[in-house]
Amino acid sequence: MIILQFSPSSSHQGEDSNGPLCETISNTESELRSNSEGLSSTETSLLIPDHQVISKRHQSKDSVFFRDGVRRIDFVLSYLDDPNKEEEKKAERRREFEKNLQKAGLELETEDKKESEDGKTYFVKIHAPWEVLITYAEVLNIKAPIKENDIPPTVENPLDCILEPFRLPEKVMHPEPDYFTAPFSKSRQELYLIDNESTFFSPSRRNRIVYYILTRCPYGTEEGKKKFGIKRLLSNGTYTAAYPLHDCQYWKKSNDPNCDNERYTLYMEWARFLRFYKEQPLDLIRKYYGEKIGIYFAWLGFYTEMLFFAAVVGLICFLYGLFTMDENMSSTEICAPAIGGEIIMCPLCDEKCEYWKLNTTCESSKYSHLFDNVATLFFAIFMGIWVTLFLEFWKRRQARLKYEWDLVDFEEEQQQLQLRPEYEAKCTHKKKNPVTQEMEPYLPLTSQAVRFCISGTTVLFWISLIIASMIAVIVYRLAVYAAFASIMENTQTLQPISGLLTPQLATSVTASCLNFVIIMILNFLYEKIAVWITDMEIPRTHLEYENRLTMKMFLFQFVNYYSSCFYVAFFKGKFVGYPGTYTYMFSRWRNEECDPAGCLIELTTQLTIVMAGKQIWGNIQEAIVPWIWNWWGRRKARCNPENLYSRWEQDHDLQSFGALGLFYEYLEMVIQFGFITLFVASFPLAPLLALMNNILEIRVDSWKLTTQFRRPVAAKAHSIGVWQEILNGMAILSVVTNAFIVAFTSDMIPRLVYYYAYFTNEDSPMSGYINNSLSVFQVSDFLEGKRPENNPENFLTCRYRDYRYPPGHEKKYLHTMQFWHILAAKMAFIIIMEHIVFIVKFFVAWMIPDVPAEVKARIKREKFLTQKILHEYELDKLKQKLCECKTYENMEKEVIATEGKVELSQAM
Repeated sequence: MIILQFSPSSSHQGEDSNGPLCETISNTESELRSNSEGLSSTETSLLIPDHQVISKRHQSKDSVFFRDGVRRIDFVLSYLDDPNKEEEKKAERRREFEKNLQKAGLELETEDKKESEDGKTYFVKIHAPWEVLITYAEVLNIKAPIKENDIPPTVENPLDCILEPFRLPEKVMHPEPDYFTAPFSKSRQELYLIDNESTFFSPSRRNRIVYYILTRCPYGTEEGKKKFGIKRLLSNGTYTAAYPLHDCQYWKKSNDPNCDNERYTLYMEWARFLRFYKEQPLDLIRKYYGEKIGIYFAWLGFYTEMLFFAAVVGLICFLYGLFTMDENMSSTEICAPAIGGEIIMCPLCDEKCEYWKLNTTCESSKYSHLFDNVATLFFAIFMGIWVTLFLEFWKRRQARLKYEWDLVDFEEEQQQLQLRPEYEAKCTHKKKNPVTQEMEPYLPLTSQAVRFCISGTTVLFWISLIIASMIAVIVYRLAVYAAFASIMENTQTLQPISGLLTPQLATSVTASCLNFVIIMILNFLYEKIAVWITDMEIPRTHLEYENRLTMKMFLFQFVNYYSSCFYVAFFKGKFVGYPGTYTYMFSRWRNEECDPAGCLIELTTQLTIVMAGKQIWGNIQEAIVPWIWNWWGRRKARCNPENLYSRWEQDHDLQSFGALGLFYEYLEMVIQFGFITLFVASFPLAPLLALMNNILEIRVDSWKLTTQFRRPVAAKAHSIGVWQEILNGMAILSVVTNAFIVAFTSDMIPRLVYYYAYFTNEDSPMSGYINNSLSVFQVSDFLEGKRPENNPENFLTCRYRDYRYPPGHEKKYLHTMQFWHILAAKMAFIIIMEHIVFIVKFFVAWMIPDVPAEVKARIKREKFLTQKILHEYELDKLKQKLCECKTYENMEKEVIATEGKVELSQAM
C-alpha cells in the first residue's frame, strides 16, 4: 500500500456531478460477501492520517472550507447524538466507514455537537485532495479541457435585436469559455489546461467523485457479508443526511472573494417570478446542478415556447366559437319558445323525474357551441401536426445541447457498465462478463421471472383498483343524477340558475371533483408501492431502475388521470338504449344520457377540473409545503448570527431534493402534455392554461431548487431518456383520440350529414336539425315501474336523442337509415383524418433532420482537432523519450508509427 502526502486544495466553482438520479432511489440493503469489495484495490491505494475533531476558532462558519480556510468542503455527513441500545453499533459503523474513507484518500474534519445549533448534531466534512480527484476522474471518464475552442460562432440571428429584452447578460448565459476536451488521464496531466489544481475540477465534479466513493465504501461485516455504501447507512439511521454544499446564501453574495456566488446569480436572474419573461441561463444551471437537471429545464423551457403557438391558435378557435355563438342554429332552435319551448323531452330518470321542455337547456347549448364548432376540427388537425413539430424540433435542440455541453461521446453504455450497489449486494451468483471478461454478479432467470410476476400482478391490481374507483364514480353519477333532476325541478330557489346549471352539468361537476380527490389519494399510495416493487425487482443498473420505475408510474398515472376523461368522451351516452328499453348498470342504475347539445361540454368540464386541479395542487405541493417545512425547521436558528449558523447547518435545515425529485417533475409535465394532446379537440383553451401554468412552473421549480432544497448531487444525461418514447407514443395516440372525439363525442358529423343530405330548407340548411335529431316515444309504451309518477298535463309522446322510427311505423323504435349514414360518416371521417394527419406527421418528421447540419459539421471539426492535439502530444512525448534513449530502435519505430497515425487521422 502506497502512502502519499497531499497538499491542501482550495476553492472553485460548481458544474458536474454523480450519475443517474435514481442512484439514490433505493433503500434496499447494500451488502457483499466478505470476499468482495466496494472499491477496487487501485481505488483504495491512497492513505492519509486519521481525522480528528478540530477545536473551534474565532471565525465565521458561513464558509465552504475546512477550518484552515484552504481545503474545500466537497461533501457533508451528519449524525445525531441519540443514546440508545443501537447507538454503539451505529458508532462502530461510522468509525469503520470513516476509516475506509480515509483509506480511499479522503480528508475528514468533524464539527462537535456542542458547536451545532441544536447541540445534538455532529457534522463530518469531507475534502477530496488532488490525487484522489485525478484518480477517480480517470475512473469515471470525466472530460477535461485541452484547448480553447477556436471554431467561429454561428452567424447572429437578425431578430436578436427584437429579442434583446428577453436576454440575460452574457456572463450569466455563458459563465465559462468553450473548450476542446478529452477524457482525463493521470499519465498525461501536462496535456490539460491545469492553471490551478484547486479550481481545475469544479465543485459539482468534486462532489460527484466523492459521492462515487461514498456509495461504494465498505463499513463492516455483518452476518458474514461485507456491507457498504452511504445509502444503507442513511436508511439504517447511522447518518441522518449526506449532501454537497451550496456555494453561498441565495439572497446575498459570499464574503469570500474567490466564491463565484452561482447560487446567488441563479436566484437573482432565474428563480424570481419577476424574471418570467427572461430566457433561462441553461449553461449556468448545468454548471451548478449538472446536465440532468439542466436538460430538464431546457426541455421545459422549449415545451413552454412551443405551447405559445398552440395557445394562440387555440385562443383564436375559442374566439371564433364565442363570436359565432348567436349564429348557431342548434342553440337558436333549442332556445326558441316556438321550437325548444314546445318540445317535451322524456324523463331523465325512472319514476321520480318528470317530463321537461327542451329550452331548459338553452344556456348550456350556447356554451357547448364555444367548443363544438367547425374550428374544433381545424384545431384537432393542427395539434396533430404541432406535436410532431414539437418533438422533431426538440430533437434538434437536444442535439445542439449535447454538442455545447460536451456530451456527444457520452453514451448510456457508460451507465450500463456501472452496476447498482444494491444489485451487487443482493445477487450472490456470479458469471463472466463477455465484454470485460471479468466475474460479475447476476440474477438467475428463475428469480427474475418470479420477481416480474409479483411486480406485474401488483401493477395490474392497482390499475384494477383505479378502474374500480372509476366505476364507483360512474355509479355515483347515476345514483345522484335522479336526485339532482328531482331537486332542480321542484326547488323554487334554484329556478334562476336552472337554465345554466342543468342536472347533467351538476352531476358532471360534482363527479369530477370527487374523481379528482380519488386520483390524488391513489397517487399518494401508489408512489410508495411503485418504489417498493421496483426495488424488489433488483434492476441491474441505475438506468434500468429509472426506466422501470418510470414505466410503472406513468402507466398508473395514465389510467388514473385519463380514465374518467375516456369514459365521458367515448362511453357516456353511447349505450343508453331508448325509453321503455333503457340500459342499466348492474341491473339497477340507468345509464347516463348526454345533453341534447352533446357530451362535449361535459368532457370540457371534466378536463378543466382535473387538469386545473392537478396544476394548482402540484404548485402547492412544490412551493408552499417545502417553504413551511423549512420555516418550521429553522425557526430557532433565524436569530443566530452568521458566524454561529454555519453553512453546513443552513443546508442541513433545507429539504432534501429527494431521489425522485426530477422524476416527479417530468411526470407532472408529461401528464399535462397528455391533457393538451389527447383531449384537445374538446377544449381549445387547454394549451393556454398549460402555457400559463408552465411559465409559473419554471419559476416555482427554479425557486424551490435554489432556495428551499439542499444542493442535489448532480447527474450526467444527454437526453430526457425514456420520456422521449412516452411522448412519441402519446403523440400517435392523440391523433386517434381526437379523431374519435370529433366523430363520436361532438355533434359535428351528425350536423354535416343533415346539412348535406337531410336538410329541408335550401335557404337555411341547418334549420330543423334539432327536431330531426330527436326521436318520438309514445308514453303508453313505458313499462310498469319505469313510467313517471306525475304527468299532470297528460303528455302522449315525448322526445329523446336518437335516430329511431316513431310509434306506428312498421320498424317501430328501430334505428333509421339516417343513423347508419351518420355512423358510416363517422367511421369514414376517422379513417380520413387519421391518414391525413399521420401522412403529414411522418412527412414532417422525415423532412426535419434530428441533428442540424451545422452541429454535425462542428462535431466532426471538434473530433478532428481533438484527435490531432492528442496525436501531436503523443508524438512529442515519444520524440522526447527517443532523445533520452537513443539506443532503442523500437522507440524510433514507435515514433514513425505515431507519425503515420497522425497523417492517417488528417486524411480521414
